[in-house]
Parts: sequence; C-alpha cells; structure tokens
Amino acid sequence: MLFIDTHTHLDGHEFDDDRDEVISRAKAAGVSKVFIPAVDLPSVDTVLAACGRYPGYAYPMIGLHPEEVKADWPDVLARMRSRLEAPGHPFIAIGEVGLDYFWSREYEKEQLCAFEEQLKWSIEFGLPLMIHCRKAQNEMVNLMRHYADELPGGVFHCFTGNSKEAEELLRFDKFVLGIGGVLTFKKSHLPEVLPANVPLSRIVIETDSPYMAPVPMRGKRNESAYALYVLQRLAECYDVDENEIADATNHNVMRIFGGRI
Repeated sequence: MLFIDTHTHLDGHEFDDDRDEVISRAKAAGVSKVFIPAVDLPSVDTVLAACGRYPGYAYPMIGLHPEEVKADWPDVLARMRSRLEAPGHPFIAIGEVGLDYFWSREYEKEQLCAFEEQLKWSIEFGLPLMIHCRKAQNEMVNLMRHYADELPGGVFHCFTGNSKEAEELLRFDKFVLGIGGVLTFKKSHLPEVLPANVPLSRIVIETDSPYMAPVPMRGKRNESAYALYVLQRLAECYDVDENEIADATNHNVMRIFGGRI
C-alpha cells in the first residue's frame, strides 16, 4: 500500500541529524512521495536542497507563509517570482501561502496583499496552491471568490474545521482538504465532521512534520512515516479498507498536481 505525504517541512533543521533515516522510515511505511513547501526566501534554497537529495521522491513548492509576511513582502515576492520565471523550474505548487491572524493582525493588510499576489501566480503559472489559513477563513474565502473560476486548484492545508467550514471550502470545487494528525487527537471533531460532509474524493493526507504528530506519536517530532496513522484513522472514520483510502487520496493528489510529479 502506497500513499503520499502532501505537506512536510523536511528541509527544517529538526531533520538535519537524520534526514536520510526519516526518508527510509517513510518509504518503509508506504509513503511513495513527499511534498515540501517553502515558507520564506531562505527556505526556497533549503527546500530545493532537500528535494535534490531525494529526486523523484521529494517535490518542492514555493511561497511566502503568512506568518513570514512583513513590510518587505513586495521585495521577497519579487525575488521568489524570479525563481518561478526560470525555464524548467522544479516547483509543483505555490505554497505555503495564505492568511494567519491567530497571533496578531499587525500585518493584516500585507498578508492580504501577499496572498492575492500569490493567487495570481497560481493562475499565471498554472500551479496549484497549498493554502494555510488560521483564524482568517472569512477573509480568505472572500478574497478567493474573486479568482475562483480561474484558479487551477489546490489544497486547504491542515483542515480542522466544522461542517459549515468544510462546506464553505468545498465550494471551491477544484480544491481538496489536507488532513493530518489532528484527526487522531482525542478531542478532535474531525472523525464526525469528515464522513458526514467530505467525500473521499476531496481529501489528501499530510503530516505537516515536524509539527502535530498523530496519536500514538503525539508529543514527539512528527515525520512522514507517521502519515500511516492518519490513513488508518481515516479508514476507521469512513468505515472502508485502508487501501481504499490510499487509492482515493493518491488519485486526488494526481488530479491536483497532475504531471508535475
């Protein structure tokens, strides 16, 4: 049984001491590919380095994470854009991008402007989006509606919402929800929300490693091998065989990311 981790920060310093072993464990668990998002300008190079180390297995994304949006965002995006304009660039998506007002709204307007610019990149370059959203779904949805017909699709990363929020996001019919370790948490309502509101054709698996490790690894550094626990919990929630989850989510990944992987 093979499946895909659509979101891991494998380039992070947390993996500097055992990155090869992390990849080996992921492969042993059945992870056939991993996707790595950039979050700022320096991480573009660390992401490319990690993907270069594991060709045909690790795939890069490029984008400015909302928590990294500061006053210099226009310059940062200009420099990122130059990487996208390079012939034969390797990026499979625009991400990790979005809005995050959890800690502060200090750069609220800047986040909105940076996100809108990267929505336009998605359209211009024909690349799907990897979208991060925390405490900002209304603002995100309102902005995305202006581009809904043109956007090629993507992933709403780390979905943890309720049925109403799921319904709102699924109206963007070329997008899927990224489901990770939160599904396995004791107090999570996702085991009820997902089967009742989200068909398997609208889900992909992710870890967001090294963050949010699933039960039974909660509290430890997350890694791609632990995506298997997410898959197993999804099978329980939807009352289907684990292979059906793997097949459905793999199909969804191929639909979104197409011939780039």
